[in-house]
Amino acid sequence: MIQMVASRPATGEVSSCRDAYLSAYRWMLLGRILDEKFASLYRAGKIHGGVFIGRGQEALSVAIGQSLRKGDIFAPLIRDQAGRLAFGESVLEAARTYLGSVLGPMRGRDGNVHRGRPKEGYLPMISHLGAMIPVVNGMLLARRFKGIAGTVGATCLGEGGTSTGAFHEALNQAAVEKLPLVLIIANNQFAYSTPSSRQFACRSLVDRAAGYGVEGHSLDGTDLTACLKVVGEAVANARDGRGPQLVVARLLRLCGHGEHDDAGYVDTKLKQSPVGRDCLKVAGEYLVRQNWAERETLVAWRNEATQKVEEAIAKAQREPAPDPYTENWCALASKHLSEVYE
Repeated sequence: MIQMVASRPATGEVSSCRDAYLSAYRWMLLGRILDEKFASLYRAGKIHGGVFIGRGQEALSVAIGQSLRKGDIFAPLIRDQAGRLAFGESVLEAARTYLGSVLGPMRGRDGNVHRGRPKEGYLPMISHLGAMIPVVNGMLLARRFKGIAGTVGATCLGEGGTSTGAFHEALNQAAVEKLPLVLIIANNQFAYSTPSSRQFACRSLVDRAAGYGVEGHSLDGTDLTACLKVVGEAVANARDGRGPQLVVARLLRLCGHGEHDDAGYVDTKLKQSPVGRDCLKVAGEYLVRQNWAERETLVAWRNEATQKVEEAIAKAQREPAPDPYTENWCALASKHLSEVYE
């Protein structure tokens, strides 16, 4: 584990680390509870379409959302609820999209993972198979053409997505153009049910960075401290003009590919190995050991987050769905729905 308190940091540095960790933990907790609620609603037949949760990947996800700032670009993956919240999505927006409310950011017109606010740099997902990398590249190039500096674009994919042509072409383009792209790979050991051993033959995916001429970083995705430090440094490097940054995190997806999948193909030994640690539990124990929070405080935070989720779900459930007979099915960027981006 990377130790934040090594070499006697100044009091202000320790305080800053503590504040960042506490903030990240609470986003992780909120994301976990929100995901679990969506899974419950799916099993009850209240959500149409798939539900893909981020259990086990919250530390990596929140580090992305929390390391970015206003004006940056974020293209999240299907398991990035914690990062979405940290980047600015509200619980109510997520609830409205999953439940098909006409008041949601996508007006109940799209699948529940395809949500965002493009003008705010928060992109609706096209696909988790690398397709968002060229989209982020395009937005970064557009910013460059407009003379806008200091912007970072981040997107994510699983290790399976690195086997696609979109990944290769887009990362190569970003390297040639020296774009401030931060590409996060969550090596969660399975591309659906296909193990990593059948996805790539190199020792680690971070080894590919040298071949593209970009900087590579690897980390333990179950350790929030490491995630905040390494992802934060990658974002800073990209912002400082050092070109694309490839970050590879090793962790385990602590659930099926989606709620329709029981993940029976995952070996019990893998679940019991270090890579199978629950990042939320690890982070909570770290807070207690550091005397940054009492166990009673963690329980209070969980109760508070649960109440926030329940209130948002209850509100979204009372809201209407779009009426297919009166809906003007034009593009969201049209004048009719331009208020989406206001």
